[in-house]
Amino acid sequence: MSKSVRCTVENRQRVRRAARALREAVPTVLVETTPPVRSKHDAWTVDAVLQDTEGVPPDVLRELALADLTLQPMPAQAEHQHVVAMA
Repeated sequence: MSKSVRCTVENRQRVRRAARALREAVPTVLVETTPPVRSKHDAWTVDAVLQDTEGVPPDVLRELALADLTLQPMPAQAEHQHVVAMA
């Protein structure tokens, strides 16, 4: 397996693992994973909308850090917090 394919597979697994952890860690409205070809960030991306929270909770930051994802700053929307992170 080539290095770029291996990196892509590892990144996909990290993003999917983080998405599962976010669903389990905090109340969410939506959690999606997006491959690089569909992501405007040109990377494997996890996109989550958290319910009833102000800011990004420590549990979410911990899960993203454990998955070694990069958090993209996003503004809060009403009572929801939008979180985007890339591998």
